[in-house]
Amino acid sequence: MSSRSGQSRPRRGSSRPAVSGSSTFGGGLKGVRDCITPEDYFGVLEHWLALEGEAERARMALRRQIRSQRDVESSGETLVSLQMSDHKTGLAGRLLLDFVKPGGETLPMNRLKVGSPVVISDWSDASDEGVAGVVSRRKHNAIQVATEQWPAGSMFRIDLSPDETTRRRQMAAMAKAQTATARTGRLRDALLGFRPLRFDPLPDLRFLTRLNPPQQDAVRFAMSAQDVAILHGPPGTGKTTTIAEVIYQAVARGERVLACAPSNTAVDNLLERLVAIMPNVLRVGHPARVFESLRGHTLDELVDADPSTDIIREMRRELEDLMRAASKNSRGRDAHRRKGALYAEAGQLRGQIRSLERSVIRSVIDSSDVVCTTTTIDDELLYDQDFDLVVIDEACQCTQPSVWQAVLRADRLVLAGDHCQLPPTVLSDEAARAGMRESLMQSLVEREGDSIFRRLVVQYRMNETIMNFSSQQFYDGTLVADASVRSHRLCDLPDVIESDLTTQPIEFIDTAGAEFDEQLEPDGQSKLNPKEANLILRLIREFLDAGVQPEQIAVIAPYAAQARLLRSRLEMPEVEIDTVDGFQGREKEVVLLTMVRSNDKAEIGFLADTRRTNVALTRARRKMIMVGDSATLASNEFYASLLQYFEDAGAYQSVWQFGDV
Repeated sequence: MSSRSGQSRPRRGSSRPAVSGSSTFGGGLKGVRDCITPEDYFGVLEHWLALEGEAERARMALRRQIRSQRDVESSGETLVSLQMSDHKTGLAGRLLLDFVKPGGETLPMNRLKVGSPVVISDWSDASDEGVAGVVSRRKHNAIQVATEQWPAGSMFRIDLSPDETTRRRQMAAMAKAQTATARTGRLRDALLGFRPLRFDPLPDLRFLTRLNPPQQDAVRFAMSAQDVAILHGPPGTGKTTTIAEVIYQAVARGERVLACAPSNTAVDNLLERLVAIMPNVLRVGHPARVFESLRGHTLDELVDADPSTDIIREMRRELEDLMRAASKNSRGRDAHRRKGALYAEAGQLRGQIRSLERSVIRSVIDSSDVVCTTTTIDDELLYDQDFDLVVIDEACQCTQPSVWQAVLRADRLVLAGDHCQLPPTVLSDEAARAGMRESLMQSLVEREGDSIFRRLVVQYRMNETIMNFSSQQFYDGTLVADASVRSHRLCDLPDVIESDLTTQPIEFIDTAGAEFDEQLEPDGQSKLNPKEANLILRLIREFLDAGVQPEQIAVIAPYAAQARLLRSRLEMPEVEIDTVDGFQGREKEVVLLTMVRSNDKAEIGFLADTRRTNVALTRARRKMIMVGDSATLASNEFYASLLQYFEDAGAYQSVWQFGDV
């Protein structure tokens, strides 16, 4: 690579934004903030849920009209041409069905994560409405779905589904919360601002974990709350470690805890910390990463290890025999009747299994100090369980309707997350405009100010130069890089050569004027930039030549089409390529950001939500390169300030220095 010393970019006038990071979010919650009764508030939430349901159903209907395999799978929400490779019976009589591509080929990139609601249908029959299920396990070449019914067909498609079950649970929880009295009513009114928050004096604690002073203060603050406390955890500040200590302290004083998060991966991250410091931790739901060390804490494993489960095993074997017999092709006038009778008998047996298992499940749950699950709580499994403390991690990624199932079970509540990173995912544009992307945690922070939260400020991930811009823009300049990471560089890693590429922590490569134009993906749903992709691939090769390992490199794109383009051009799965959403909570030694947008109208689309860019900017430990068009980006005050930051750090480069790309 040619000289990488800093050089000035063309001046574009004042480039420093007049707004702080927090003001990016102002005003979005007026719909709920103006409510004067709980009935008003929950009425707004109910309307949002209805809008979101309509958007999800419309999206699925549009996908089902597409019959081209390439086009329908490009959305990441559908897999087609699948064969059923295996089936068995799981907890509560669920059918566990394994699907693969013919020949065992790798599945295309998709958003069908563990816990995702899906519909299994006949790929050859467009009229088949299919059966509902939940993804229970996934590998690179197989996906397992838990369902209550056997799907029709021999070749299948699996679609991400409108989550009507979750919506019904949320509606039921909100109806209960709206009319609640006593403990739940008091907590509801505190959360909605109808009564003041209460705190006890900060307690003296003996900490199990070695925590820094801000983390210790956050734990004491959380333990002092009578209603709700918030732990604000900016990137790399040890939020999960701090939450685990809060839970340990609660259990130590005899309390039971429900630990939740909106995604299975986030729940499992917390579970991994908890099992290392306390014994009676239970994981309910669909674990995304069942490490050997975690399996003994899952509800399925603990129920299976119970002595009374021997009878259930025999019944499951009988159920599998029935299902196998029913699935066989048979001929004759009464073949359909015999098949129907077998399925009916299997259904009755599944009900008996579920009843016997329920008593074992209750025993296991009752004996647990901590229950870990997603915020989509299975009320059938947790029945009437209440908890002294409910902790919701990644609370800023939860829509307001989604938290009330957990709140109903709480005596006290701790919300943890970072309202300066990704907001909740909302499909309905109308609901988003009305405020559905604003989380309850963000609402509380903006309403109550410093009195309700403690911020963690010592970060253990980023070189200080990578950290400083986000610290200034989003965290009032409060973040401090720990001495262990403050000056660490890429060239400090084993076998990495020292060069301009590996010594400088940040770099911006400006594509302005080089005709790196954005394009619309053929289906018109997402944007890509082929020339930017070429430059990213060249940079990856340079890092590899410098001794950086492929698994230490990540590429982040704000648009899914750009991520798909890069994956198709790079035959190296060890280099992770994903959207911003896929990297929330993650980190890599090297992160390359491809900003995609480059047009003569200076339109930046949803890059204007700078919280997403904050996530992207804070994933790198030692080296972060951003590739983009300054003429397009600098039309926005935030990006103008970011470009000025690169320039002031001597980290500005022009793509013209690279020759042909």
